[in-house]
Amino acid sequence: MAASSFVIDVDYEQPAAEAGAACDTRHAWARVPPEPSQDERSALKERIRRLLRERNAVMVSHFYVHPDLQDLAEETGGIVSDSLEMARFGRDHAAQTLVVSGVRFMGETAKILSPEKRVLMPDLDANCSLDLGCPVDEFSAFCDRHPDRTVVVYANTSAAVKARADWLVTSSCALDVVSALHAQGRKILWAPDRHLGDYIQRQTGADMASWNGACIVHDEFKALELELLKKAHPAAKVLVHPESPADVIALADAVGSTSAILGAAQRMDASEFIVATDTGMLHKLRTLNPGKIFIEAPTAGNGATCKSCAHCPWMAMNGLVELANALETGAGEIHVDPALGLRARVPINRMLAFTAGLKNGQAPGRLVAGIGAA
Repeated sequence: MAASSFVIDVDYEQPAAEAGAACDTRHAWARVPPEPSQDERSALKERIRRLLRERNAVMVSHFYVHPDLQDLAEETGGIVSDSLEMARFGRDHAAQTLVVSGVRFMGETAKILSPEKRVLMPDLDANCSLDLGCPVDEFSAFCDRHPDRTVVVYANTSAAVKARADWLVTSSCALDVVSALHAQGRKILWAPDRHLGDYIQRQTGADMASWNGACIVHDEFKALELELLKKAHPAAKVLVHPESPADVIALADAVGSTSAILGAAQRMDASEFIVATDTGMLHKLRTLNPGKIFIEAPTAGNGATCKSCAHCPWMAMNGLVELANALETGAGEIHVDPALGLRARVPINRMLAFTAGLKNGQAPGRLVAGIGAA
């Protein structure tokens, strides 16, 4: 079988006690699995297909994980999607075991929505800098200092932080939810991504008190280098995830979630795109748009060894070996305290009902009516 994995150090930002204060640099780690050989990959995929059938299981993979896990999910009746659609799919699928390829908060969300199902992940140590940078005790204290605000948290948070919230949002619905709350005069407490929060505030004009966190991938995109890349590719359209810094967002032709970026690439009248999000996204972009060119946005300055290193180290912990082992042995099972799960399910269900209502043509104001701060 493949060689042993190795461990890398990861820097991420964890805020000081008050939002807006400077962040301290903390350290985390990620275990990077080796790439299997072609023969090993084939054998692992066949083993996983068999185990999925035997365990009455279905795969739910994020756009940022390895292409093998994306392709295998779709080949076996699962889904590759953003975190919002992952939540819906896992809840509604008949399978009694969900295999979530992504990071830990995604597995927790699946378990919260489907407490009766078994939820497995290839590696339980696959974390998220936004989650790590928003500890529940500090976040709860921040909420207590702003009792008049409606608490809106991003999906990239722990079950405990979700349980403290009034609303959960993903990047695909955050603007709609905050816009509707703002239209009703609500003041918002936002967590944890400061760039996404700033983007939403600029778009909506909402009164927002924001937590000071960041995604270690999107935070590294560089506007100056992006401008130089645009000059080298003048016909290219720029697609940017709103977790990116404001000066990067300002250069975008389209800003949105992973699903929105996919849609923009298919709709826009261009054959070349510069993409500012995790490079795992390029697999699906290229698969759906075989005649188009996708270029990685720069995360480093001139002379750097890697001009674009935009790949989450924790997403990279998801591998075929780890997935097969989880199915075979039950390793990597997600557990959420039932009482905590019940509380966390409230803002998640609000988000799902809100987005379903929008799709059915309901007015946003009616979808948030009567729901204030907890």
